[in-house]
Amino acid sequence: MTNDLATFNPFDSDTLQCPFPHYAQMRAEQPVIQIEGLGMFLVTRHDLVMQILRDPATYSSMFGGASMPLPSEARAKMAEVMAEGYPRVPTMLTADMPDHTRYRRLVSKAFTPKVVAELEPVIRAITTRLIDSWIDEPSIEFVTQFGVPLPVEVIAHALNVPESRMADFKRWSDDSIAGIGTDITLEQRLAAEHGVNEYQHYFAAEFERRMTEPQDDLLTALLQARIDDDDPEVTDKRPLDMAEMLSIVQQLLVAGNETTTKLLTETMRLLAENPREWDRLKADPGRAPAVIEEALRLSTPTQGMFRIATRDHELDGVQIPKGSRLVIVFASANRDEELYDDPDTFDPDRENLRDHLAFGKGIHFCLGAALSRLEGKVALEELSRRLDGFTLADSNEFGYFPSFLLRGLTKLDLDIRPAGVA
Repeated sequence: MTNDLATFNPFDSDTLQCPFPHYAQMRAEQPVIQIEGLGMFLVTRHDLVMQILRDPATYSSMFGGASMPLPSEARAKMAEVMAEGYPRVPTMLTADMPDHTRYRRLVSKAFTPKVVAELEPVIRAITTRLIDSWIDEPSIEFVTQFGVPLPVEVIAHALNVPESRMADFKRWSDDSIAGIGTDITLEQRLAAEHGVNEYQHYFAAEFERRMTEPQDDLLTALLQARIDDDDPEVTDKRPLDMAEMLSIVQQLLVAGNETTTKLLTETMRLLAENPREWDRLKADPGRAPAVIEEALRLSTPTQGMFRIATRDHELDGVQIPKGSRLVIVFASANRDEELYDDPDTFDPDRENLRDHLAFGKGIHFCLGAALSRLEGKVALEELSRRLDGFTLADSNEFGYFPSFLLRGLTKLDLDIRPAGVA
């Protein structure tokens, strides 16, 4: 069955639940398509997405935010709310070179292979504690009982957030993504911005405290960092200002838990639908990294990202005026028939698994990719050790978060069989 691409609406409820048939048709018929009324182009073919990722000079990341543009009156109301917090400044995700390079260089020190590897005992301890909390139950709601708390606690540990603020931490993360690729009301967006202000004031106070009480944590490291500190040709090595530090922490907060939650949840759905792969994982836990890579390819929690055209040009025969907003659709590129055989099938034995774009590519490649992969690996190792199997409960509705940029199940009910229980 084909769809009328001229009337394609990424916010359509059915499309949000399963956009992949639309993307397949776009790849075949219009891999660069203008979405009338929304002021943006979708780019869906893998080679074209890669072309954009390799050309940051033509395709800028200075898109401001991933929310849909507001009319002038609504923008004024939004500005009033945002004025109660700190300025929302571009740092990593929404910055271009050379600023992006400077910010990323500072933060990357907290995500070196050595630092990430040292987090494995923490991740494993959190994982086993969470499993212990429900292993004797006949069924669980995976999102709230495992998918959310594992990555939230891990990134909270990295940011030195006390356990007493864990609920606030998750709420602030939800507020930060509320408008990303969604069609929520102005009132909902304003409420989310109030939550972002609350987040900012909490962490601003934490930064202030570390000025007199430094700790061995990322917040202190950001406070003590200097822009271009490792460049001998730069003499003005200024510290980060408060707005920059808050922007960096907010991006780490969101990237450090939202996408991993969605990855873990979709991985469990895929394994439940492919019980042979679960049996193979149990027999050989060393398959966990491959299972995670294939789940990343198929689920692609960050379905796409915006870019802004810096000049008039042509892309695959389509005229792109300067200032146009484009969406590079990672989720479509990850199912491109030119790259993957039988692309809609779950197959962890694919030879080119790491060619997927779930973490992007190029200068904006996800800083926390290694951490997310490690969390997924540890989770599968421990789950396969403690569970003989699990099935999808009849109560499932399989509803997805209503965003065309961030895709993940809102809940997943599983009937479980603990290991060693007849």
